[in-house]
Formats: sequence, C-alpha cells, structure tokens
Amino acid sequence: MIVYISIGNSDDKLTQAEWSAFVKDVDAAVKMYSTSQHGKWMSLPNAPWQNACWCVEVSEGATLFLKDALSTLAAAYRQDSIAYAVADTTFIRPTA
Repeated sequence: MIVYISIGNSDDKLTQAEWSAFVKDVDAAVKMYSTSQHGKWMSLPNAPWQNACWCVEVSEGATLFLKDALSTLAAAYRQDSIAYAVADTTFIRPTA
C-alpha cells in the first residue's frame, strides 16, 4: 500500500537540533519498514514553519511496526501526532 507520512514543527516546540534529529529518526523508521520510497519532501529553509513528508510503499505485515515506531517517536519528540495517510491509488491510462 502507498502511505504518506508527515511531520511538522509549526508550533516551534522543537529546537532546530531537535527537529533535525526528529527528521533523521522518522526517516530511519520509514526506511526500516517500507519496501520502496517514492519521495521525501521538506519545507524550504526560509519557510516560516518546518515540515517533512515521505511517500512510501508499506507491506501489510510492516504496517503495525511502522505505526508503532512512529508513535514512539511522536512521544519522544513531544508531538501531538504524526500524519499517516493511506493513499487510494488510481492509475490513469493514456487515451488512444
């Protein structure tokens, strides 16, 4: 299944060093439990807030492990939540 995972620091709860470590730790968890990574995006350095998003493929068997790892990281970095969105993928075929 295709999943989008998003984190943010719009409330400035995390220092720059903490944000950097949070992104690194989420990235490691995503790499550990996903089978393929389609993309990773970060806010621009001059944006008024910080956020990051990953688009990955996750097997049914790894879903609970990834969610558990993300829950642990949310607690460790004092986050209210981490967004985990399962995509409903539709392949658009070319017309003749």
